[in-house]
Order: sequence, then structure tokens, then C-alpha cells
Amino acid sequence: MKAHALILASGKGKRYGSDTPKQFIKIMGKTILEHSIEAFEKNALVDEITVVITPEYKKEAENIIKKNHYTKVRNIINGGLERKNSSYLGVMSIAQNCKEEVNVLIHDCARPLVSEQVISSCIEALKIHEAVNVAIPATDTIFQVKDNNINKILNRSELMQSQTPQCFRLSLIKKAHELSKDDNEFTDDCALIVKHKLAKVFIVNGDIENIKITYPIDYYIADKLFHTRT
Repeated sequence: MKAHALILASGKGKRYGSDTPKQFIKIMGKTILEHSIEAFEKNALVDEITVVITPEYKKEAENIIKKNHYTKVRNIINGGLERKNSSYLGVMSIAQNCKEEVNVLIHDCARPLVSEQVISSCIEALKIHEAVNVAIPATDTIFQVKDNNINKILNRSELMQSQTPQCFRLSLIKKAHELSKDDNEFTDDCALIVKHKLAKVFIVNGDIENIKITYPIDYYIADKLFHTRT
């Protein structure tokens, strides 16, 4: 079964605090968008890539993809107002263009350090499971807060921190989005599967280096991590 990567790169980067969307900020001479695309472009198990981009930066993304001669990028489409909207648009675009069932790997562009091993492990897991999430064990104590006070301390041994890619059979994630089209309470795709009890979500071991660039300090950490890979 073919593996189709869906890279979500339409965020505004408000928490990053820059006028330029963080996907176009450079680390070691390449934009975060380039690093994320190349992670999937270089993986032999990935067949095609769709990029979901902020509409006003679509031309810039097209120029980047053309300059690098990426061979697996099939579509660049406009994203929505929120991540869930962009994921929906990407999934529906793949469904419209695919005549048969495929596996979809939904990845946040803001995680440019995703490794070949993590991507390959997801694709291998999809041979058995319909839904796969990448996660690492929680290292900090997590608690619920009510009225700015600790309400409940959760058992850390039962908690994991979600990463991406999150991976699915195309028909499954398409159904999940169709059922949740008017529901804006969820921030990732696995939550849609769990809410509607469509399938069990298998956990693939993530990587502590697969960080999400959200704040400026994450950029500096990512820069150091990229330097260790050279």
C-alpha cells in the first residue's frame, strides 16, 4: 500500500512571535519547510507528498519546492484557519486524487527533525494497524488546573507526549474528519479517531529530538540538534 505524507505548514506562528511564519525561518541554511519535506522525500518508503500551506505564502512554497527539485511533492494546497481545517483539506485532497486505499502520514511542518527511523516505523506499523500515533513517555509531572489551582495530579507513568506524524488508512481518517466537520474542540487527528471509536490507535516510539518549534528557544535547540547530525 502506498504511503502519502501530508505536511501541515499553514500555521501563522503567533506564539513564535515573528512576522514571518516559522515554516519559512531558516536553520542551517534551509527553511523549516525544506527540512520537513526532505525528511519524507528521502525516505524510500514514502511515495507521495502533499503540502498544506498558508494561502498568502503558497507562491513562496512553490518556489522552494521547484528550486529543490523535490520529486515526491504532488500537490500544494491552501490551508484553513486552524490545524484541524488544514488537515481536513489535505485529507480530502488526497482522497480526491487517489483511486485506491493509501496510508496517510500527517506531519506538522514545525517538527523538522523527524527521523527516517520514526517515519519508517510508522509505515511498518500501518501494515497491521489502521491508526498509529508517535509518542514519547512524559517526563514532567502533569496536573489539571481549575481556577488557577491544582485540581488533580495525573499519574505520569500512564501518560505520553504526542508527536507527529500521526498515521492512518485514508478511508479511516477521511471518515473521522467527515464525522467531526463541525467539531472544533480537537487539536489533532488521533483525537478524532478516539472520540468516534473508529479504531484503536497504536503507539510507535517517538524520538526526543523530534521537537516542535513553537517558541524562539525551540529554534535554538533545533539548530544545535541539526549541527550534531552533520
